[in-house]
Amino acid sequence: MTGTDTARHSDGAREFREWLRSASDERLRELVTARPELISPVPAHLDALADRACTPSALARALDRLDRFTLAVLETLVLLGGRATRDALLTPLARAAGGLAGAETVGAALDEALDRLRARALLYDGPAGTVLAAPGMAEAVEPPAGLGPPAAEVVRLLHPEQVTAILRAIGPGAGGGDAPGDTAGGAGPPGDAIPGDADVPGGAVRPGGTAGSGAGRSGAPGAGGAGPGEPRDRLVALLTDPATVRRLAGEVSAQARAVLADLAWGPAMRRLPDARRALGTAAARSPVEKLLARGLLAAVSDDTVVVPREVALVVRGDRYHRDLPCRPPEPVGRRRDPALVDRTAAGQAFAFTRAVEELCELWGADPPRVLRTGGLAVRDLRRTAHLLDLPERLTTLVVEVAHAAGLIAAGEGEWLPTGSYDGWRAGAAEHRWAVLATAWLGTDRVPGLAGERDERDRALGALHPELRRPAAAWVREQVLGVLASAAPGLAPEKQSVLARLAWERPRFRPALRERYAGFALWEAEQLGITGLGALSAHGRALAGSPADTGPAERLLAPLLPEPVDHVLLQADLTAVAPGPLTTEPARLLALAADVESKGGATVYRFSEKSVLRALDAGLSADELTAALERHSATPVPQPLRYLVADVARRHGRVRVGAAAAYIRCDDPAVLDEVLADKRAEGLRLRRLAPSVLVSATPRAELVDALRAMGCAPVAESLEGDVLVARTGGRRTWSRPAPRAAGSGLEPEAVDPGVIDAAVRALRAGDEAHRARRTAVASPDGEPPRSPAGVTLGVLREAIRRGTRVWIGYLDSQGRLTSRIVVPARIEGGYLTAYDETRAAVGRFALHRITGAAEHGG
Repeated sequence: MTGTDTARHSDGAREFREWLRSASDERLRELVTARPELISPVPAHLDALADRACTPSALARALDRLDRFTLAVLETLVLLGGRATRDALLTPLARAAGGLAGAETVGAALDEALDRLRARALLYDGPAGTVLAAPGMAEAVEPPAGLGPPAAEVVRLLHPEQVTAILRAIGPGAGGGDAPGDTAGGAGPPGDAIPGDADVPGGAVRPGGTAGSGAGRSGAPGAGGAGPGEPRDRLVALLTDPATVRRLAGEVSAQARAVLADLAWGPAMRRLPDARRALGTAAARSPVEKLLARGLLAAVSDDTVVVPREVALVVRGDRYHRDLPCRPPEPVGRRRDPALVDRTAAGQAFAFTRAVEELCELWGADPPRVLRTGGLAVRDLRRTAHLLDLPERLTTLVVEVAHAAGLIAAGEGEWLPTGSYDGWRAGAAEHRWAVLATAWLGTDRVPGLAGERDERDRALGALHPELRRPAAAWVREQVLGVLASAAPGLAPEKQSVLARLAWERPRFRPALRERYAGFALWEAEQLGITGLGALSAHGRALAGSPADTGPAERLLAPLLPEPVDHVLLQADLTAVAPGPLTTEPARLLALAADVESKGGATVYRFSEKSVLRALDAGLSADELTAALERHSATPVPQPLRYLVADVARRHGRVRVGAAAAYIRCDDPAVLDEVLADKRAEGLRLRRLAPSVLVSATPRAELVDALRAMGCAPVAESLEGDVLVARTGGRRTWSRPAPRAAGSGLEPEAVDPGVIDAAVRALRAGDEAHRARRTAVASPDGEPPRSPAGVTLGVLREAIRRGTRVWIGYLDSQGRLTSRIVVPARIEGGYLTAYDETRAAVGRFALHRITGAAEHGG
């Protein structure tokens, strides 16, 4: 930065501070609401607030939150030198809008954008109706409008040999045309390729010069000319002259002009090996080499070329932006019947909720282990997908949403349901869905990344800690916002959604935007927020108010099937549930039968294995039969009674204990059969008595082996009691989900009371800062002492009224001091206040305040 630039920047900073100081309290509250990070912590005075608002990180965060048109207004202001009138801004913006909007529409959008930028202190008002960019804005928006660096900066990076070669090629009369056949004898480009001055309405102002500048026109010095100045200065003069740029573009082939036009509209840089080599026009072969030889492209590093800003503006026709819409694009897509959309989404919502319930029941009985690096093993995911009868991708989403909702967590090295699951399962179906949908909407985890590899080539599985992405929740919210902006029943195309998101936040990385939006659209369909690609009525209610799910639940409830408390038992050992089951029959069927098929009705099948599972859980044959009779609308079929009775007759005849394990049976003949079986050779059985066998095989393995041999053993304890399996499954402690990191793309909500307190503290601090007054003397006498409740009451009343209080405060050395303060806010165990005895804003720990009393002095 030159001395002149430094002085101008200093003057601009001083003007900006005074403008901010003159702003009303309402304007300051508006600024803090839009940029809450500026008061974390509260600055000591308004000068400090102004300086913080113009730091590179603060400006970058504010720019990230601007829509495409508002950002274009700011970029245009920067390209016009950082100071312009409204009319000067309107001219290039209207040209960029082209046929997309009329001048009145663009003008109205410009006024709204200027108000938004003022509210965020990204520009401020200057004299004579001008607006000025906030200090540091030129560096924050670099490169503006996708343009490359100015020609002076680019030429400064060239080697002297390159400068000489380019001057020799582009000087007047150099005759550096392409080989025959490339163009029509260098007669100039077609009229629609590189427009002349006549094509530019009003002659737009270029950075560093004016439209139609004569620098470098006929008579400009060439490589061997006698013109004054260093070679670099002469090259800059040529590249900033529109006539010279159009002449040079006319000397290259149509293909080279197409490459130049592509780079001119951004991104302005391109990778090119050995970019710094000096080329003459005769040696140039490829389109890029021809552009390099004439200086229309320049090498800024060994492998990077760029279009100088002035060259790009000529190629663009002196337009800063192309096809600039001043309003967000409307979603387009297929029309669906809204009633059909709602019914389809409700079916998806019910299926997803039931899948989460089945997952928790499954993992409660047979939990998978937690990997050493965190997450779920691939084989466990595949096994879970097989048992749930779902694709692996959908199973990953079910697992991740259940985890985000706090229904499953890692405990004792295994993934287990939490205590919260039991309360969730007891709720109504619509409430259970709402819990899952809001958890998905707010989580910063991206289930769609599961199965990929990170930057260190490590696999990312389901529940892996590295699946967190700060912008994920914001993208989901924005996608639902786009869907909600469409008419009911309209299913927007993915590209339409992406176009809207690109307009809303143009600085967000396009690759991430496309990936995350694609994940969000698919996941919303699976959760039943959308149906047939359109937002459902309950999904629209959820998108409008994620914190209050009541309206969404009320809209979804009539569309869900009514729970039933009975099944239809059939003679083929199946049971048909005509709808979703209530808790008691659902748990009975999950214990005593296996799901055979799902749909509008669920079919369960009874088998020897499933009946054994119920008997192992402690039910007797009579209890199982009675429970089935109680929950069946039809009599218990005879084949099912026979199956239960037959399995129960054999169940428990063989008993397995720990010796490592033993087998005992009242009928020695049964043990004879076990010993004679070849499959028992690996069990290392030894007979201790006619009715007792012992084995070194663990009890659980021995039970499984005997069942494989056709026996139906039960396990018993050292005391001889039958071990009953837990029917409810295991549980782990509920753990709160980690707080999602802010994406920075939306300001965090701040309590209005905190904002008011911050503004009061800023005003009080600024008054002291401007007056440069010294600290007031501490009051005479013993510092006040009062109970904690009384102290808080006095402080809160002072905050409400904006009055001063006298407090006693223990400093870090434990010394009791007197302070006169103007309280601003109480938060997190601290009081933020302007300390008149220190003439500074301070934070006081509440537990160190011995008492407080009003002070009217």
